[in-house]
Amino acid sequence: MFKWVWRRVRVAPRRRKASAAGKRDYELHKESARALVHARLEFFNRHYNFEYKKVFIKNTSTRWGSCSSHKNLNFSYKIYKLPPELADYLIVHELCHLGQMNHGPDFWKLVGETIPDYEHLNRQLKKYPLSS
Repeated sequence: MFKWVWRRVRVAPRRRKASAAGKRDYELHKESARALVHARLEFFNRHYNFEYKKVFIKNTSTRWGSCSSHKNLNFSYKIYKLPPELADYLIVHELCHLGQMNHGPDFWKLVGETIPDYEHLNRQLKKYPLSS
């Protein structure tokens, strides 16, 4: 006899379409965000000397930044809205993923080399919503 087995099916969340105002804001500020990110990457990478390939500035709604296994760095254009110390923390955080592709103790040691108060800044960053 056949027995039905119910399984939970994971459904991808619906993507929200960016508003016209959001698209305008992105177009207006992505190049200033790119300039900020490149300048700070150059500054901090003098210490780390990591090799990265491309830097992307995106209109994201869930992540401030990411690092791919292909050594590409991705940042939300909204980084330009952050206070300078939070933008620096975010940039160093993603840069250090080039050395450690995880959030283990060795990763945090790398971050702490140039951002000693990273724990405080990490908590502060969570108070800044990306979706606004």
